[in-house]
This record gives sequence, C-alpha cells and structure tokens, in this order.
Amino acid sequence: MLNIAVLGFGFIGSSVADVFCENESVISKKLGDTVNIKYILDIKDISGPLSDRLVRDINIILNDPEISVIVEAFSGPPQAAYEYTKSALKRGISVVTPNKAVVAQYGAELLKIAAGTGARYLFEASVGGGIPVIRPIYNCLAANKIERITAILNATTNFILTKMSGGNIDFETALEIAQELGYAERDPSSDVEGADTCRKLCILSSLAFGRQLPPEKVHTEGITGVTLEDIKNAGKIGCKIKLVAKAEESADDYLQAVVAPMLVSGSSPLYTVEDIFNGIIVTGNMSGDIMFYGKGAGKPPTASAIIADVIDALTKSTKNISWEASDGSYARDYILNRYYIRVSFSGLNEAYKIINKVYADADIHEANDKRELFFITGELGADDYNKKIKELKDAGLEVKSSIRMLQN
Repeated sequence: MLNIAVLGFGFIGSSVADVFCENESVISKKLGDTVNIKYILDIKDISGPLSDRLVRDINIILNDPEISVIVEAFSGPPQAAYEYTKSALKRGISVVTPNKAVVAQYGAELLKIAAGTGARYLFEASVGGGIPVIRPIYNCLAANKIERITAILNATTNFILTKMSGGNIDFETALEIAQELGYAERDPSSDVEGADTCRKLCILSSLAFGRQLPPEKVHTEGITGVTLEDIKNAGKIGCKIKLVAKAEESADDYLQAVVAPMLVSGSSPLYTVEDIFNGIIVTGNMSGDIMFYGKGAGKPPTASAIIADVIDALTKSTKNISWEASDGSYARDYILNRYYIRVSFSGLNEAYKIINKVYADADIHEANDKRELFFITGELGADDYNKKIKELKDAGLEVKSSIRMLQN
C-alpha cells in the first residue's frame, strides 16, 4: 500500500480524493499497488468516509516514514503552503501541487531542494487545469529552443469576454453570470485583474527559458477596462478581445513578457478559444507552433492532472524539472506594440485630421458609437506611445480606451 497525505480539503483536495475513489482500479493497475490517503490536513472539520484521516498538525505527516507523497492543495495565503512544501521536500517527501502562486514565486528554490533530496516537486495542474502542458514542454520538446509562448490561461476572463461578445452584455453582467455558474469567485480580482494569468505565464516562462520569472516583473493588465463598445469595434475588423499572456526571448537575451487584453485576429489559433477553455501556443525553433487546448477550470480536470503527478512521483517515471533562480532583472515589457485606440470627438472631420497628423500610418474606422472613431496604430515604443496619446488629448480628443494588438 502506498500512503499519501492531502493538505487542504476544499474544492481541489476533496476532488482529488473523489477521483482516487472513483478510479481506484485504474490507478492501482498503473502503479501495481493501491494508494491510501492516510492523512488530511485542514483547519475545518470534514465529513464522509475520510473524516477519520483528519489531522491539524503538519508534523504528524512530516514525521511519518510511510508518507512518500503530499498533495498540497491549500486555498489560502501562499506562505503556509510554501513553508510546508519546503519542509516536506527537505525530508525527501515528494510534493504535488496546483498552487500557481507558490510555484511562480518559489519554483527555483523548491525544485533545487527536491533535486538535493531525491524528492519530486510536480505541478502540472498549476497551469491550464487538466491540459497536459508542463510535462510536454519539459520532456517532449526538450530538443527545441523555445522561442515564444502565447496563451489564454484564465477560464474566468475568457468566459466573461465570450459572454460579452456573444450576449451583447457589459462586463458587470457577464461577471455575475460567471459567478452564478461557479466560474468566478465571490472576489474575482485575481482573475479579472490578471494576477492568475500572470502567475501561470511565469511558470511556463521559467520552464521554457530556464530562468525564474517573478510575477512582479511582468507587466500585467486585467479586463475590467474592456467595454462592450471595444468588443463590437474589434468585431468590425475581424478580431476578438482576449486576455493574452505572451513571453519570448529577445535577441539581446532579455525576456519580454506581458499579460494584457489584446485584439486577436482570425488568423490566430487563439481566436477560436472560447468560454472556459484555455489555449497555449508553444513555439519551438524545430517544432514550430504547437497548441495545447482544453478546459482551463473545473474539479475533474484539475484533479486528473494532480493524480497524474502523484503517479509520476510514486513511480519516478520522468526526470526532474529544474530552472535557475533569478531576480527578474532580465525581464521587460515588449518594446514595440501596435494598438487599438478609441476616441470621442466634437467634430468628425477635425477628428480625422488630428488622428492623421499624430499617426501618419493609422488605420481609421468609424466606431459602433457614431460619436467615436477607433484606429489601429503602427508599431510604437513606450515613449512614442505616451507622447502620441498626449498629443491626441492636447488636440481635444478624448481617449476612451487603448488595447494592444496581438502580433503573431
């Protein structure tokens, strides 16, 4: 019998237990042995057939020589999860987690500890729910130099933007629907302000480029400023607005990384990623573009990815993941971007003159709101972008919104 422990018995932890029970025969066949959840650590009481496994003290688990794998599924602040994970790995106990906040911030340190003690630190479920992406990037694409990652990584924001587009509803209404269906938390700030996507991008970037990318070094915007008018205008030029995460290495060895709403054209595979689905495009110098697609949220997909990691940790069937520590000083926002800019005006002809004067290469369109225009700029650096926005305002135009264009 193989004994494991589960830290946290909320949404994810209880799902892991359910899948172990439901697929016990399948899992046992793959392992050649049965898996027993010997302990569950939680501050709350639990009910059901596993209630007798509840403990309050982490040391009971850490000091039990029969425990070889811990599933860390805390839903609260990441510091406790980090400390428990570090203690377990130092004792040679493998840890499996979906905790993107801990992996994004402390991955390099924890992976180094695991390598030193012969333990495993595995986190397939931290990105993309049940979509297998961590292991394929590290193992299947090992012969490639990863050039770029372009992705939709948050199911909540993708659902909201899909609803706004298809249902002709505003952000607040779409968010309420997402909350009613359980796709958004009561406090949705981590999702809608981009923090969740940022952490996932940091994990993928660290994995792909071999250097820890701290979340605070990534330029991050959310979707709270995206309006129904912007979505309608995007549709006029064959685009959809998505919350996109993008990272690539530049020629001067910097990592360019950003999380922001972007206009995605119909030529991009991400254009068709809708609802609660995620899409991750990994570009290798030999493989070209490879896309990973699937549901980015939900109990069964996430639990499935966790249990696959548990099986890996018990069998040690794949090599350890690793990347270097870094303070993120090599990271920056993209140097050049094209933008969608929406402005309101008092006189149409005058507005055209102002835009053409400030942006000689602007592609101008009449907006859905007839009192507004929108246009697409050429590539701009940050200084030029800020300078030209100021020129528009000084000339009497009101800048209603500005959103990046995804450049494939």
